[in-house]
Amino acid sequence: MNFQRAFSGLALASLLAAAPWATMAQTQQRAHVHGQVKLDVAIDGPAIVIAMESPLENFVGFEHAPKTDAEKKTAEAAVAQLRAADQLFKIDPAANCKLGPIALQSTALGLGKTEAGTGAAEGHADLDGTFAFNCTNAAAAKFIDIGLFTAFKGMRQIDAQIVSREGQFKRTLKRPNSRLAWGK
Repeated sequence: MNFQRAFSGLALASLLAAAPWATMAQTQQRAHVHGQVKLDVAIDGPAIVIAMESPLENFVGFEHAPKTDAEKKTAEAAVAQLRAADQLFKIDPAANCKLGPIALQSTALGLGKTEAGTGAAEGHADLDGTFAFNCTNAAAAKFIDIGLFTAFKGMRQIDAQIVSREGQFKRTLKRPNSRLAWGK
């Protein structure tokens, strides 16, 4: 678990440090927009790390701790889908990646350690995650097919930042486009 946090933290830190737009984003309060997901993708050495920020609503249709049996089942199903991240994030086969450590955080769902201000403030709960993939040739990756639109009907837009050896890229995906591509 400590390796997972250290690995995910280092990869995400390098992504944010390298991204020129990150400074502006860090100084502003996190936006909470239903239907919208933010992804930060770092391709570094043998790893590809995807950090995701999203309103809980996008995954389960509500923004509070599950109260009914139906809400509990919906939340459990969403978490199970996210834990099978290799089905949601299909990385370019040229990179030859296997799913590694996953960390999910949601105050409303009781997942992971969450920082103050990232939980259910003013009724706005989030579900964030970090998904690490171990690859034999991460630099060869030129795209990720993202299955979030198919798996979670509440999502309408994905805003992504990608940092790779080839540079830094910003992309926006809207239904039905699900291929996040980068490079020159």
